[in-house]
Amino acid sequence: MKKQIINIAPFQTAKVFALLYFILSIPLVGLMAVSFLLSPAPVRPPIAMLVAMPFIYLIFGFIFTALGAWVYNLVAGWVGGIEYTSNEQP
Repeated sequence: MKKQIINIAPFQTAKVFALLYFILSIPLVGLMAVSFLLSPAPVRPPIAMLVAMPFIYLIFGFIFTALGAWVYNLVAGWVGGIEYTSNEQP
């Protein structure tokens, strides 16, 4: 059975992806902090930057996901949405 996605709710999609970006960025920031601590370079980034990074990911993830969903809806209105095939499982 073919189905087509013709509309994506920008605000709801952006909320979900922003939280995903935030959650996924926390371990990455932890790895960055460890690599900075182990680095022989004398210049170290401010701790505030490392703390702010997940929130920056959250904000920009929200903005660009909402923008992407809005653009998708425009394009889907012109040429149709993404088609996919699904199968009913018992």
